[in-house]
Amino acid sequence: MISLNPEIIALLMLGGVFALVLTVFPIAFVIGSVALIVGTLVFGPNTTFHILFTRFYDLSLNYPYLAVPLFTFMGVVLQHSGIINDLYESLYDALGRVKGGLLIVTIVFGTVLAACLGVIAASVTILTLMSLGPMVKRGYDKSLAAGSIVGAGTLGILIPPSIMLIVYAPQAGLSIGQMFMGAIGPGLLLSALYIVYIVIRCNLNPRLGPPIPADQMTPFTAAKLGRLMKSLLPPVLLIGAVMGTIFAGIAPPTEAAAVGCMATILLAIVYRKFSWKMLKLAAAETLKVSAFVVMIAAMSYAFVGIFMNAGAGDVVAELILSVPGGRWASFAVVMVIVFLLGMFIEWIGIVFIVVPIFSIIFAKLGFDPLWAGMMVVVNLQMAFMTPPMAMSIFVLKGTAPKEYGLTMGEIIKGTLPFVGIVAVVLVLMIVFPEIITWLPSRMFVSVR
Repeated sequence: MISLNPEIIALLMLGGVFALVLTVFPIAFVIGSVALIVGTLVFGPNTTFHILFTRFYDLSLNYPYLAVPLFTFMGVVLQHSGIINDLYESLYDALGRVKGGLLIVTIVFGTVLAACLGVIAASVTILTLMSLGPMVKRGYDKSLAAGSIVGAGTLGILIPPSIMLIVYAPQAGLSIGQMFMGAIGPGLLLSALYIVYIVIRCNLNPRLGPPIPADQMTPFTAAKLGRLMKSLLPPVLLIGAVMGTIFAGIAPPTEAAAVGCMATILLAIVYRKFSWKMLKLAAAETLKVSAFVVMIAAMSYAFVGIFMNAGAGDVVAELILSVPGGRWASFAVVMVIVFLLGMFIEWIGIVFIVVPIFSIIFAKLGFDPLWAGMMVVVNLQMAFMTPPMAMSIFVLKGTAPKEYGLTMGEIIKGTLPFVGIVAVVLVLMIVFPEIITWLPSRMFVSVR
C-alpha cells in the first residue's frame, strides 16, 4: 500500500479516467481499471475487492433499476412494430403547407417518440429514416434538417420514460416518479423553443424550409383529420398507461414500466404489427442495452466507492464550495464541469461518478435537490450534441443514407443553435424554477 493524500488520489482517479477515455477504450473498462489500480495501491487488494464486491452487490439489488430493461423493451417493440409510423405522415399532411413544416413535424414527432421510447439512439434513428429523406428531396437546408433531427431525437433521454432519470434518481436519493414529472416541463419547453427557432428562421429565409408547392397542395379534409387522430391514439394510450399511473399514484415507475410493456404488446397485436420475430429482436436488443447500462453502472459505482472511501470526494466538494462568489458561483462551476465532462465521457459514467459528490454540494448550498438534479440532466442534453462524445450526431451520421451527401460539418453546424437553446432553457429554469417543480408538487402521492 502507498500513503497518498486525498488531493493526489482525486487527481489520479479523475485524471486517469479522462486520459484513458481519450484512448477510445470502452468507458466501463476505463472506469473499472482506474478504480481497481488506485484502490489496490491505496487500500491493498483485500479491502479494494471488498469495496468493489459490496458496491456490485448493492447495485444488483437496486430495485428501481429493473425499470431500465422494461422501458427499453417497451421502446424497442414500439420502434420495430411501426405502430406510430402513420403519425409522421399525418403530421406532414397537417403542417406541410407551412414554411419549415417538415422541420416542425420532425420536432413534434420527436417529442412524441421521446415520450414513448426513452432510448436516444432509437429516437434519432427513426427520425433520420423517416424525416431526412423528405426534407432533402423538398430542398430543405441540410444543416437545419440535421439539427432538427439531433435536437428532437435527443429529447428521448429527457422526456420520460427516460433511462437517464431512472439511473440518476437513486444516485441522488430522489424519487424516480418525481423526476419523471419534473422532466416534462423542461422537455416540452425545449420542444416549443425548437419550433419557435425553426419558424423564425424559415420565415426570415423561406429557402431553408420551403412549404409544399401550391400545385401539389391538397385540402386538409375531415378524413385527414380523422387519420391524424387515429395515428395519435397509440402514443396517447401508451403515455397514459405509463405516466398516468405514475402521476395518479397507482404504481411506481418500475411497475408502470411493466404496464407500458404490456400496453405496447397489446397495441402491436391490435394494429396487427406483432410477430414472434419482432419479439425476439426486441428481447435481444433489450438484453444488449441493459447489459451495457449495468456494466457501466457497476464499474462507475465501484469507482465512486474507492473515490469516496479515499476522501477524494471531500476534496472535490471543498474545492467547489470554496469558489469565490457565493453559492451561485459554485453552482455555475458544477454546471461547467458537467458540460465539459459530457463532451468526453458517456452520460452513465458521469451520473454515477459525479452525482454522489454533487448531491452533497447541492445540499450544502441549499438548493432543492429535485431542481438541481433536473438542471444537471438538462445540461447533459448538450453532451449528446457536442463533439467529440456526441451520440446523437454520430447516430444521425451513421443512419443517414449516403446518397443525401450529409457531411459531419453540416450536422455540427445545424446542431449548434439547438445547443444554444438548451443553454437558454437552463437560464430560464434558474429564473423560473417552477418549470421543474410545479408538476411534481401536484402528484397525488410520492412514489419511488
